[in-house]
Amino acid sequence: MKIVYMTGNKFKLLTAKNVLEPYGIEVENKVIDCPEIQSNHIEEVAKYSSKYASQVLQCDTLKNDSGLVIPALNGFPSAYSKYVEETLTEDGIIKLMDGIEDRRAYFLEVLAYTEYNQEPVVFVSKTNGTIAKEKCGENGWGYDRIFIPEGEEKTLACFPDDERWKFWDESGYAKLANYLKEKKEATEKKI
Repeated sequence: MKIVYMTGNKFKLLTAKNVLEPYGIEVENKVIDCPEIQSNHIEEVAKYSSKYASQVLQCDTLKNDSGLVIPALNGFPSAYSKYVEETLTEDGIIKLMDGIEDRRAYFLEVLAYTEYNQEPVVFVSKTNGTIAKEKCGENGWGYDRIFIPEGEEKTLACFPDDERWKFWDESGYAKLANYLKEKKEATEKKI
């Protein structure tokens, strides 16, 4: 079985391969220009892009969309994380959090898997942490300089690449692998 993962992020691709390939699921990477709908929900953005890619490529596709969610800011920035990162930046998030005691935050990673001519199925990973009071660290990208993983005292940016990935919840990939395994077994029983 093969799926096409629509991502240009080498770490996401490596994670998918590490989790899915032991199940006999080949992961191929492609990057096409997928439109991203405007939605307040990360899940809707991922589903739309995955279905679009599946129709264009006429194959089974996997699309990932993720966002930083801060409950004290009513879930902001969520589906707008990339735009907020480019405009408000990490400094803007720190200013928004000024004086707020509840600094809990999490990254929601939504995997939308679409079989050709079918509706997308969604698998979610959630990486918990808190927002730092100031930027710290030189590694990573995005919100890594202000996101402190649960159980840690330093931001993600304080850890090198080969350590930073260990903090991310990969359960969505495992759920996808189990889903595909069960689907394959059900198909084999029918034969």
